[in-house]
Amino acid sequence: MVMMIVQNPIFAIQAMNLWGNRLYRYEYKNGKLLNPTLLLDLPATPGPSHNGGSLIIGPDNNLYLSIGDVGRSVDDYGQSIQNISSLDGRGGILRVTQDGEAVGQGILGSSHPLNLYYAYGLRNSYGIDFDPITGNLWDTENGPNYGDEINLVEPGFNSGWDKVQGIWPVIVGDPSIPNKTDFEPKNLLEFGGKSNYSLPELTWAGTVGPTAIKFLDTDKLGKQYQNDIFVGDVHNGNLYHFDLDKLRKGLLLKSSLVDKVIDADTERQGIIFGKDFGGYLISK
Repeated sequence: MVMMIVQNPIFAIQAMNLWGNRLYRYEYKNGKLLNPTLLLDLPATPGPSHNGGSLIIGPDNNLYLSIGDVGRSVDDYGQSIQNISSLDGRGGILRVTQDGEAVGQGILGSSHPLNLYYAYGLRNSYGIDFDPITGNLWDTENGPNYGDEINLVEPGFNSGWDKVQGIWPVIVGDPSIPNKTDFEPKNLLEFGGKSNYSLPELTWAGTVGPTAIKFLDTDKLGKQYQNDIFVGDVHNGNLYHFDLDKLRKGLLLKSSLVDKVIDADTERQGIIFGKDFGGYLISK
C-alpha cells in the first residue's frame, strides 16, 4: 500500500488485494484512518509486478498517480498494448479529481477510462513530481534490463512502451539491450494526434532501477540546489542530482552526457550526489 497525506485526506493505493489495484481516500483524524472511500478500481492481472503506485497532488489540485503495465505488455489476443484502440487503466499516469472523477473531457478522449489518462505507454514508474517553478510534471521509468528513463511528461505524453524503451526498440521476449537504436519509433498509438512522443531527457543503457524523483523546493541544502531534480535508484542506493536548462524542459547535462545516454559507469559519477542509501546491489 502506498499512502500520501494531504492535510486531512489520505490517499492510498492498495495493490493486489482481492485482485485489484485500488485507490482509496481516507480521513485522518486523531492518528487514525477513517471512512475509506474507493475512488478507482484498476486492473491487477496478470501481476504482481509493475504496479507503480506514486501519488501526488498537482498544482491544479488534482490527484496524479502512476501505474505500470502490471506485468502485461500484450492484450488477451496477443496484440501489443500500444496497438489496441483503448487503454484500460494500466500503463500510464492517471489524473483524477480528489473525488476520483475524470478531469474535464480528458486529454486523449472522453470515454472511461481513457479520460483518466494524463500520460500512457509506461512500463513502470516509481517516481513523479511537479516542477515548483513551471508546474511541469516529470517522471522516472524502469526499463527491463536496459533503458531506465527520466522524462518530461507533458499532457498526452506517450512514453513508447512496449515499442521502445529508452532509445532502443523493444524486441518481444528478449530483455537484453538491442544492438540498434530507434530515435523515431513508428506505429505508436496516437489517439488522433492528441498524444505526443518524445525521447527521454536521460536514459541508462543498463538499469539502475530509478525510484523517486523530487524537486528540492527549499534552500536548506544551499541555493545552488534549490528547485533542482534529485532521483534515487534501488539497485545501487545512489542519489542523483541534476540541474535544469534555462527553459526547465531538459536536464543540463555536460561532457559525455550531452547525448542524454549513460552507457558507462564512469558517466554517472558526475551526477551522483550521495551513496549507500540502501536497495539491492547488482553493479558498482
